[in-house]
Amino acid sequence: MKKNIVIHKLLVIGTLVLLANTSCKESWLEPQPLSFFTPENTFTTEAGFNSALASCASNIRDEYYGDGSPIITESIFSEVAVEGTTDKFGPAVNLNVLITPDANLNSPDFNRIGWYWERGWLGIRLANTIIDRLPAATGIKDATKDLILGKAYFYRAYHYYRLVHQFGDIPTSFKELSEPKLDFQTVKREVILQKIKADLDFAFKIVPFAGNKGDVNKGAIGHLLTKVNLALGLYDDAIASADQVINSGTFKLMTARFGANAGDATKNVIWDLHRPLNKFLPANTEVLFSAVDRFGLTSATTTGTTSMRQATPFYTSPNILTPDGKQGMNPNVVEIDLGTRYGRGIGRCRGTTYSTLTIWDDEKDLRHDVKSGNWMNMENLVYNNPSIKTTSPFYGKPLQLRDATGKLLISGGDTIRNWFSWPHYKLYIEDAIRIPFQGGNSDWYIFRLAETYLLRAEAHFFKGNIAAATADVNVVRTRAGCSPYAGGADIGVILDERARELYFEEHRKTELTRIAYQMAKSGKSYNGKTYTTANFSAANFFYDRIMDKNVFYKNNIKNVRGDAYTISPYHVLWPIPRNAILANSLNQLNQNIGYAGSEKNKPALDKIPE
Repeated sequence: MKKNIVIHKLLVIGTLVLLANTSCKESWLEPQPLSFFTPENTFTTEAGFNSALASCASNIRDEYYGDGSPIITESIFSEVAVEGTTDKFGPAVNLNVLITPDANLNSPDFNRIGWYWERGWLGIRLANTIIDRLPAATGIKDATKDLILGKAYFYRAYHYYRLVHQFGDIPTSFKELSEPKLDFQTVKREVILQKIKADLDFAFKIVPFAGNKGDVNKGAIGHLLTKVNLALGLYDDAIASADQVINSGTFKLMTARFGANAGDATKNVIWDLHRPLNKFLPANTEVLFSAVDRFGLTSATTTGTTSMRQATPFYTSPNILTPDGKQGMNPNVVEIDLGTRYGRGIGRCRGTTYSTLTIWDDEKDLRHDVKSGNWMNMENLVYNNPSIKTTSPFYGKPLQLRDATGKLLISGGDTIRNWFSWPHYKLYIEDAIRIPFQGGNSDWYIFRLAETYLLRAEAHFFKGNIAAATADVNVVRTRAGCSPYAGGADIGVILDERARELYFEEHRKTELTRIAYQMAKSGKSYNGKTYTTANFSAANFFYDRIMDKNVFYKNNIKNVRGDAYTISPYHVLWPIPRNAILANSLNQLNQNIGYAGSEKNKPALDKIPE
């Protein structure tokens, strides 16, 4: 009951704060009042500060929920997915044309780059307010203040870590702003990383491992600190921080059956790990940090994850035909009810051939297991249109992509949106809101221990300890039922394992850009090519990795509208929204190389201004 009360407070306060205006006007970095929780009313007691921390958590939560959830944008700027919407102009298909500083950068029908910019600064404003108001709260014990400060440092560091790997060198605000500020200057990415590392080092010493799910704990801080250490090229530090999380005794990979479906012999631990009810269980020792979502607690939870709408194919399309030429599919709850088994997908986040097919190198991999229902191929669906029940022998039979003559059985030929496989175990969320299901309410993993192992593997790789890197990758692989790798794990192998384990969960673009910086500084090669920071936006690992694995971008495949998939090296960093630059009228904010306005850039600061 106590945990439920904590969650309820988190969601209520988070809903209130997110009503604040976050648009990029003159106040794009100005603190916004926490609804009626103004600083004067809120920052006097421990409960008030905890409510403000709950607002920070709620601000992070929305990345994974709602129609066109922002996590999709992270996925399509990578090798694991592309934008699958094919019925209109605007979705991020031709990135060379559509991703500009003055484009629509915050719409479910376009992309959510602007959402990250706005929510990142909102999160920083919230954390800054907590940090600066804390010393004046005289009725709170020093030990409690340190705990609150450590958690606020985590939230601020979380957003800065994301922003510098989405947008590169950026302006900074490490103080609560009491009035509009129009003279921000661009600060070097590494300077910001050094600052948040110092903050996280402090927080890692103060915040305990134990805590409520959805709250900040030492495991979450150590996990983020490991990423920051990697980004700074401090590989010994990265190994040390990952070691403390992995060896804590508090967090362990889930290797045995648990939770609601533990007695179902047809399922396995991979299925258990991603059941909504199981993510919150005390028995789940793998979750380090999660978004909290419950049906019915607040109006903010009425959208749910919509994971089954966003990331599964539009298999209910009337264009999917039976071999005898009839409309094969029906989206409604009919005799053969696919809508509550697999959802009503629209294919917005379309897995690539790499992530759905070629990456899977072990037939025993439970994450790609069709027999248990963890993985779904289109051929596992059946024609369910009731109108053909008495007129076609194919009613109730498995879908076919082509007939016996080789003819494509999709009218209009749209295999991008209508035909691809997907990780059902991760995307299937029972829906209390809609029928057919679109993906209901559920907690969502942000950090979990499987990724910590893969981060440590990466640190070992960059240090040249390939045996240790391989051992960490194998911990994750063998949990999924795979045979361990006998050979060495390079950065490609590590990224492959991340894609298998963390699809629609990790911040793929953020992590690829981080690794691209590391590759440029380390001298490590990829497919025989090395990189430098001198021309980072023109030649980088991020782009080469995507072009190596993502055939849509590599081959400029065109969708049925004729729109070609394109991406360029400069997309390693997203554009700073044009309105944010214009609003900073008393000084120059830099634009990233490759985008209009970058010709006006000034050298970024090598220290954080007061």
